[in-house]
Amino acid sequence: MTYTLPELPYAYNALEPHYDEQTVRIHHDMHHKAYVDGLNNALSKLAQARENGDYALIKHWEKELAFQGSGHVLHTLFWENMTPQSSGNPSGDLLKQIEQDFGSFEAFQKQFSAAAGAVEGSGWAVLGWQPQLGQLLITQVEKHQDLTVWGIVPLLILDVWEHAYYLKYQNRRAEWIKAWWNIVNWEVVEKRFETAR
Repeated sequence: MTYTLPELPYAYNALEPHYDEQTVRIHHDMHHKAYVDGLNNALSKLAQARENGDYALIKHWEKELAFQGSGHVLHTLFWENMTPQSSGNPSGDLLKQIEQDFGSFEAFQKQFSAAAGAVEGSGWAVLGWQPQLGQLLITQVEKHQDLTVWGIVPLLILDVWEHAYYLKYQNRRAEWIKAWWNIVNWEVVEKRFETAR
């Protein structure tokens, strides 16, 4: 199977002023595309290894698969997680679960923002549903695949790699995180939560 770069669910400039058009264009068309290409290459090299029975580079290509594949999945979810018409807050069962697991929406928002701000180097903040534990968890993901929790279903994704925000916010990650809350697509997050449960 060959993967392709998904189309954005909105125009490049639709998330202005919180997320600028130039960054969205570069982030989607160049950075995300590079992960799609890297995923396809890793899968091709693994297919060649199976065909030739030569597994000398298996560790390398499996690491590439984890990195590039996770980069593609997280970016795809990230684009879907934003909308120019954000409701500003979750509702329904998701809001009830957030209140149960974090005490209040405000407490959740503060913890998520703190987690995103504290990611070391390049990575993500993720709100996910962990079905074995039966609760929502906030995790930091370094690179695309490190520090994750097995079985977690990602619901809300925030990219804090520098390429995600640097043109507008430079090294002011906290400003990017604060601005991003204005464009969260809670409807999509709620649908993911319903499906995950």
